[in-house]
Amino acid sequence: MKEFVIRGQTAKGLTHTINFGGHKGGYGFKLIEFDLYGSFNVGAADAQMTAVITAGKTALDPQNPDFTDEGLIASAHLKNDANDAYPISSYAVINDTFVITQDVLLTVYNNEAHPVNWQCKFIPVKLTVPEEALANYRQFSIFDE
Repeated sequence: MKEFVIRGQTAKGLTHTINFGGHKGGYGFKLIEFDLYGSFNVGAADAQMTAVITAGKTALDPQNPDFTDEGLIASAHLKNDANDAYPISSYAVINDTFVITQDVLLTVYNNEAHPVNWQCKFIPVKLTVPEEALANYRQFSIFDE
């Protein structure tokens, strides 16, 4: 199995479930890239977009990510200023050691009314039976808090 991409568009303030149910047993997945992009005329708008991915049951606030939250897998930010003196800036902080075995939540915010385009790249990780049980337990215990 090779790396794969999941992408979509989510309306401001909403949460999208990234579904990992039904994937081949014996594997987990690590997030290795997380990117945001506007769904508007990027050359003529001032926009700040943020997004978070969590393994928790409750979506996190993408404007105020808490890096002490064990379920936080990634946080991304994109800033676009209509003034050409300020180029578009984008960055993401990813916990690429977190092994995903169950569904995760992606929540977005945009100071504009437009939806946010997002793209996630994952790599599969082969797990032994004990490693898979531990990863499942870890993610479930975070979800069940």
